[in-house]
Amino acid sequence: MLFLTTTHADIVLATKQGAIVGGQTSCKAPEIAAFEKHLPEDVDIVSCHSLHGPNVDPKGQPLVLIKHRASQESFDKVEHVLSCLGSTHVYLSASKHDRITADTQAVTHAAFLSMGKAWHANAQFPWEIARYVGGIENVKINLTLRIYSQKWHVYAGLAILNPYAKKQIRQYAQSVTDLYKLMLGGHREELEARIKKAGARVFGAQNWDEDLLLKDEVLDRFSLGKKPETPLPNNHLSLLAMVDCWSQLGIVPYDHMICSTPLFRLWLGVTEYLFRKPTLLNEVIRIAIEDNTFRSDDLEFTFAARGWSDCVTFGDFEGYKDRFVSTQNFFKERFEDATKVGNEMMKTILENTRK
Repeated sequence: MLFLTTTHADIVLATKQGAIVGGQTSCKAPEIAAFEKHLPEDVDIVSCHSLHGPNVDPKGQPLVLIKHRASQESFDKVEHVLSCLGSTHVYLSASKHDRITADTQAVTHAAFLSMGKAWHANAQFPWEIARYVGGIENVKINLTLRIYSQKWHVYAGLAILNPYAKKQIRQYAQSVTDLYKLMLGGHREELEARIKKAGARVFGAQNWDEDLLLKDEVLDRFSLGKKPETPLPNNHLSLLAMVDCWSQLGIVPYDHMICSTPLFRLWLGVTEYLFRKPTLLNEVIRIAIEDNTFRSDDLEFTFAARGWSDCVTFGDFEGYKDRFVSTQNFFKERFEDATKVGNEMMKTILENTRK
């Protein structure tokens, strides 16, 4: 058996007759194409993908197994070897894997990358600003820093090489732009109608407060800054746009929970926290129209979302790298603290999801 993290043709051609070859890449389209092009017909292809980062305990996390071209005996052998990880096995085709990965990881990463780029553009360390501390803001900050503490090519490859990701990321940027224009123009009725319609499509019309993945005591536990006595308002454009994006694409995020990453479950947790609390959602809509506090932040966030979308659409790896690394350098002093807090958040949301 041979498992590759990259699909180099010279390694593939060195495989023995009757071998089993697989990859652990996060995007299966180019991996499978390379295997089919270079591997002899007598070599079985069984691919896999652990849906979590290197600092997350694999026990109980989703592990996708792809029986692309293999006998049942070969597939069973691979599954047995990988069972030592203690992960939950999910069986998908390569194309289905890429579609779900685009729906969950690619769009989620785009949201956090845009937040980080916007804070960078405004020269803000959000944990030092009262309106960015506490509750939902803790998730935004910690997971943004968690992503920027990693290698740029991981996120660039997942977004640019995945054939389904461009559409999702482009729609997120469009949703951000559309909602920001409605806020800027003071179009309250149109904004409210669009947001409520999107929420109903994604979450249903019920108030399921008792079933939330995340609750107040969990959200307030993980903070890099001091929480103000009175929470400050925020229009949460990044969350509103995420649900609008899901709605426009016909995505129901709960359908992908079986093979979702811890980061995606956290993101889903904060979006449902907002949309399943009618009083909070109505207040966010009011703030979006009446309060100008976040206008400059939202402007930079809109620019950032469209910028990331352009990089992905044009397949611009160098542009992606430059954008990522410059913001990474801006935040690097807080990566150690954010990683510790982020790991605890991951553990907590996993426990809540299991319950």
